[in-house]
Amino acid sequence: MVSLVVHALLGLAVVAWIVASNPKVYAKPAGGSWLSPLECVYYTAGVTSIALGWYFNIHFVQHYTHGSANPIWGPGSWADYIRLMFTNPAASSASQDYTIANVILLPLFTITDGYRRGIRRPWLYFLSSLFTSFAFAFACYFAIIERQRRHEQSHQTVPA
Repeated sequence: MVSLVVHALLGLAVVAWIVASNPKVYAKPAGGSWLSPLECVYYTAGVTSIALGWYFNIHFVQHYTHGSANPIWGPGSWADYIRLMFTNPAASSASQDYTIANVILLPLFTITDGYRRGIRRPWLYFLSSLFTSFAFAFACYFAIIERQRRHEQSHQTVPA
């Protein structure tokens, strides 16, 4: 269970680093609400993915560790988790899809698109996915895109 607590703390630290790296983007847009309905949907989806993922991860650790405290290999470890992701063809199909999306497409998209949009340290979204979830990282990235759009829109409607 210590590894889960460390995992959670690292996730919170990376999310805080993302927000601290982009204070202007995360500021309230001028003349608008703090969150748009679309941002709320993105954040709700992201937080839900974390809650479901943690539910299953806690059960995994509780049922598979068998007294082992090693988070790297052995029962209930990362290596065991990855091995179990590929236990049958159906699980292997979903796992390879998730792995490619999380390890290749998420960083490729967020880093390339993030730098184009002027987002500072967009690689942190990939880093956050390692401690939170793939869906959470993507949801937060989509929310920052929406927030940027709202900032740009508020600047266009403000008289000079």
